[in-house]
Amino acid sequence: MAEDFMPLLGWDHVELWVGNAKQAAYFYEHAIGFTCTAYAGPETGVRDRASYVLEQGDVRFVVTSALREEHEITKHHARHGDGVRDIALTVPDATEAYRQAVSRGARGVTEPHREEDEFGTVERAAIATYGDTIHTFVSRAGYAGPFLPGYVSISENGHADPGVGLLNIDHIVGNVELGRMNHWVEFYERVFGMTNILHFGDDQIQTEYSALMSKVMSDGSGKVKFPINEPAEGKRKSQIEEYVEFYGGAGAQHLALASSDIVGTVEAMKERGFRFLDTPDSYYDEAPGRVGEIAEEWPILQEHKILVDRDDDGYLLQIFTKTAQDRPTVFFEVIERHGATTFGEGNFKALFEAIEREQALRGNL
Repeated sequence: MAEDFMPLLGWDHVELWVGNAKQAAYFYEHAIGFTCTAYAGPETGVRDRASYVLEQGDVRFVVTSALREEHEITKHHARHGDGVRDIALTVPDATEAYRQAVSRGARGVTEPHREEDEFGTVERAAIATYGDTIHTFVSRAGYAGPFLPGYVSISENGHADPGVGLLNIDHIVGNVELGRMNHWVEFYERVFGMTNILHFGDDQIQTEYSALMSKVMSDGSGKVKFPINEPAEGKRKSQIEEYVEFYGGAGAQHLALASSDIVGTVEAMKERGFRFLDTPDSYYDEAPGRVGEIAEEWPILQEHKILVDRDDDGYLLQIFTKTAQDRPTVFFEVIERHGATTFGEGNFKALFEAIEREQALRGNL
């Protein structure tokens, strides 16, 4: 029923807790074309941490490091490495969103509170989700500042990096422990009123070595999508098990960022030194027959190892980066949709085999 949906206006930001926020911000600026727009730290009166806000299109990342050993961010980083702490969602009323979520069984992390400065007022509250990940509800209709109170604008003279063509967050995937997928699917159904729009079983997603189960949760508008993965019993260690082991529990596995020109985006990211997973040329022998007619030229897609899939609504192009840190945990996806609403399940086998080649190099398969 529609009234069960929690009204979500979209993704507000994704905050990563990292070992060195200054260097992470430089990486996101120079490797993926983000512009650093705001900062909070000792110079702005924040004594315990440093945070950099990075923006491109409608994508907003925040990278944060603690300044002292005993801080919760330091402990989080020791356990997880660089990883996603907060998948923040914009809502009309953060207090009401929090009240609804907690009444439906979510665990509260931060009570609703207002923060203000000369730019206006922001209201925020947070709940727990899988692992040590949280969702912060943000109401910012009454705020005109660079990000949040406590942050100062640092876009130099308004000269933004032109970026690499990333437009918005398409979806964020969570990896959870074996046997926990349905628990979290039910959590998103109950707490957010989301619906399970897709389900993949281990019979559909498997290779010689590993398999996984995946369910995709979506809000009423289809703007916010959360695929949830768990490992399935495979012959060897699956990529999901590898993630959970090295991350120290459940967490966000990859962030999918939309582009309207994936070839241009990938070329720009490669020029900046970003590395992508490889796809064998044999993939392109069968892909045209499976996918049918597309606007792009197959030789160019093959040159860049971009994957293609089709569903009842259209087709999509996608490519996955190598992990963004030394632990085999968080990575990125670039996706360009032409009507397709699904997630490229026709590509899962090719993707998993690419990940398994990386796992084998790490000695973790």
